[in-house]
Amino acid sequence: MADVVLETHNLTKEFIKRKGFSSLRNPFEKIVFSAVKDIDITVRRGEIFGLLGPNGAGKTTLTKMLCTLVLPSAGNGSICGFDLAKQQGKVKNKIALISSEERSFYWRLTGKQNLDFFAALHGLPKKVAARRIEEVLEIVEMKDAAHRRFQEYSTGMKQRMGLARGLLADPEIFFMDEPTKGLDPIATWQLHEFIRTSLADSGKTVVVATHHLAEAEQICDRVGIMFGGEMLASGPVKELTGDASLSDFFRNLVEQTMVEGTET
Repeated sequence: MADVVLETHNLTKEFIKRKGFSSLRNPFEKIVFSAVKDIDITVRRGEIFGLLGPNGAGKTTLTKMLCTLVLPSAGNGSICGFDLAKQQGKVKNKIALISSEERSFYWRLTGKQNLDFFAALHGLPKKVAARRIEEVLEIVEMKDAAHRRFQEYSTGMKQRMGLARGLLADPEIFFMDEPTKGLDPIATWQLHEFIRTSLADSGKTVVVATHHLAEAEQICDRVGIMFGGEMLASGPVKELTGDASLSDFFRNLVEQTMVEGTET
């Protein structure tokens, strides 16, 4: 379908660990474990899709694969028609990754100086960059604070600058990994409004990885619930939950999966 911008088929990521000398019998034996296993998802243009699950469910690993930061071990996927493994450069031109851990900013530089630097990395000409920086600062409501050092910003302001950086190249898809981590209720509400009105309503696609179920229930059109590296369920929130809350549905689904796991 023409409006599909993200699609995966059996996407899998395996990691190899050695037992080490803690195992006296076979210290060099390799242990293979699947951080993400056989993930099938489809996300359409303008949709807010939530990747839900507890810590260790595989959300971050899946997000990194979708952002070409980690290569899949098996399966395949595409962003705007470009293959995740074979066309990484073209995929990167279509996406922006916004994480709650914004360590890539230079804390002694001002917000605007940081954006100047990132615009140069994107290869934007100076005149185009200057205009685009003014536009994104206006969008994230950081114009008045743009000349303050990054280290002086509150957590919410740092998140907004992360959004501003992501907006510079005007990507098709925004990946957000725990975007409201450390934010107070007002900053969280403002970010939710920004995602809904400034991004999704303008045709941008947003993939949010979070373990906050109430957050997902409020802003997501569809969700995928992960546990133990697998996708347990996926679909529109109301179709999945029925009359139950997302929290109750999630708990029952995970408990059932754990019981089935112990039985096998």
